[in-house]
Amino acid sequence: MIIEEMTMPEFIRGLEKTRTVLVPFGATEEHGPHLPLNTDTLHAVEVGRKLAERRTIFIAPTVPYGVCRSTSQHPGTLSISTVTLRALAIDIVSALYRQGLRNIILLTGHAGGTHTATLIDAGEALLERFSDLKIAVLTEFMLAAKEGRGLIETADDSHAGEIETSRILHSHPQLVKGQAEREYPTFPVGILVRNKRRFWPGGVWGDPTLATKDKGRRLEELVVNALDRFVTKLEQWQE
Repeated sequence: MIIEEMTMPEFIRGLEKTRTVLVPFGATEEHGPHLPLNTDTLHAVEVGRKLAERRTIFIAPTVPYGVCRSTSQHPGTLSISTVTLRALAIDIVSALYRQGLRNIILLTGHAGGTHTATLIDAGEALLERFSDLKIAVLTEFMLAAKEGRGLIETADDSHAGEIETSRILHSHPQLVKGQAEREYPTFPVGILVRNKRRFWPGGVWGDPTLATKDKGRRLEELVVNALDRFVTKLEQWQE
């Protein structure tokens, strides 16, 4: 059940079937010279819609912005602050709670550490605010990397590499523009740098040359399967 496409009566009837909702979070961020800026958003949206086709669940409108620190100086990246993301997550979940939803999954297609930690921090605050709320924060890319470890050939594959390129080749092939070379960032350990592009010029972390459409299809299926199992676990969770 895609909330933004529902009418009021449909929403009411949906609440009679489930109190679970998935909230997709993405980013508008560089993904090398070959992938679209909304790559992270597309990942979260696709698996959310696929999940809604196989089980009764609400899918909330997607948040297409995230905290993007390491890519903040690359062309096209539109990063928001942790304060903004935290407040936005709290407001969205609070609104969903007022509408009757009780099992909330924040699924982020953007795997940035600060971004994910901010969503977790918001989730902890929400647990204190609502005593009967169940909430989870999942990183969509981490699910893909874990579930697809037998498919992926690249060691330490991450941003705009084999996994993400394969995923977009499958779901939105028309948005893949050419090909990018293998690359890894060279940020100094522990040192915060101003000129981030100096240490990561191409914006790729991994090897996109090993990506295939078939890998993307299989990865997406694995992620949806894992997400399906997780929703069942959350709905049955008791403390």
